Amino acid sequence: MWPNGSLPGPCFRPMNATITAQERRIIASPWFAASFCVLGLGSNLLALSALAGAPAPRSSFLTLLCGLVLTDFLGLLVTGAIVVAQHAALFAWQAADPGCRLCHFMGVAMVFFGLCPLLLGAAMASERFVGITRPFWRPAAPGRRAWATVALVWLAALALGLLPLLGLGRYSVQWPGSWCFLTLGAQREDVAFGLLFALLGGLSVGLSFLLNTVSVATLCRVYHGREAARQRPRDCEVEMMVQLVGIMVVATVCWMPLLVFIVQTLLQTPPVMSSSGQLLRATEHQLLIYLRVATWNQILDPWVYILFRRSVLRRLHPRLSSRIRALTLHPPPAQAAPSGP
Repeated sequence: MWPNGSLPGPCFRPMNATITAQERRIIASPWFAASFCVLGLGSNLLALSALAGAPAPRSSFLTLLCGLVLTDFLGLLVTGAIVVAQHAALFAWQAADPGCRLCHFMGVAMVFFGLCPLLLGAAMASERFVGITRPFWRPAAPGRRAWATVALVWLAALALGLLPLLGLGRYSVQWPGSWCFLTLGAQREDVAFGLLFALLGGLSVGLSFLLNTVSVATLCRVYHGREAARQRPRDCEVEMMVQLVGIMVVATVCWMPLLVFIVQTLLQTPPVMSSSGQLLRATEHQLLIYLRVATWNQILDPWVYILFRRSVLRRLHPRLSSRIRALTLHPPPAQAAPSGP
């Protein structure tokens, strides 16, 4: 509970970045938030339809990718509906949710749908690492195992998101009053939960980068090795690796600024948040900007799969694909070793 007893619920804190009634009407237009949400939902639906048309049996990678796109779609649907509703209501969160139940729900959703793409990206990197470095290892029922991995990621992200409801950290309404997220306060519980969220997300990105680097290096070594003609990777393996690298780059660009900002804010001395729960105006604005950048991850993820498929690349670059196919089917002969003196 915040020290200010006039606040209606535990998720409300005095906002230093107050806005006038006229400014509220200007920035509260729901059209931008609704357009942003519709764009993301349409992109994920397009990717899901493309995945539905993939030939069976599906690989573990495609199953994990389907879980990622489905998670992004549900995340935009749940959080976007709340944000658009608050914009339409001119940020009257206290009147609509005085008991903070909706805020707690959205806080859990923000953490859940924020961590799931990063954890699923690490799971996909692990799957490709094993598939490339251990090509003869094939798990039984790969589809079931992949969906079990997706379910495990969902349970882990949900367990972390529920921690503030159990006393570790707090969810609070963020400026301008249209969304709820973890509290960047100086209390030990807030610091511990914020660091746990940021470090888990950062470790997922770091693990993806490490495993993908090894996988790409292995593919390059097989392509250019002495036995390249016999051990040349299939086109689908290269396609999956290109898509995975694209997903990793999108996640890194979109999420790392927010994760780094959370760590810097929580560890800053003196604390950024005052004892009454106020944040500096610049901090409120930066948090909102970084959150909007992170949300682009849910919009760009499906386009990585949509655009970096072999069928699309062949249409966009027919000459390049023909050259690659020619080199794959008829590699240049290996140069003879130089004779001794």
